[in-house]
Amino acid sequence: MSNQTKNEGEAKTDPRGYDPNHLLDTLIKKLGLKNDAALSRALEVAPPVISKIRHYRLPVGASLLIRMHEVSDMTIRDLRALMGDRRAKFRISDKQFKPKSPGDNA
Repeated sequence: MSNQTKNEGEAKTDPRGYDPNHLLDTLIKKLGLKNDAALSRALEVAPPVISKIRHYRLPVGASLLIRMHEVSDMTIRDLRALMGDRRAKFRISDKQFKPKSPGDNA
């Protein structure tokens, strides 16, 4: 096992770090659902999305977080805290809001 793989495994089990499973489990309990398939139907996403989030292959995106808020009536702050995101502010690059100039190839 490489150090990188070992460190990644440690980060996944660190209770102070990012843990989307806690968020998903809490939503299932709060909404009175049976499993991830029922949660995916409630959130109107494909079942593989929930699976990928559980296995740390897909982050919880903003649109999904908003959908979780709409379905559960929990605040965005509470939802973020459940998955271990405790940042007070988000920093968004100003490049995301600038229109592309004709010379940009990216």
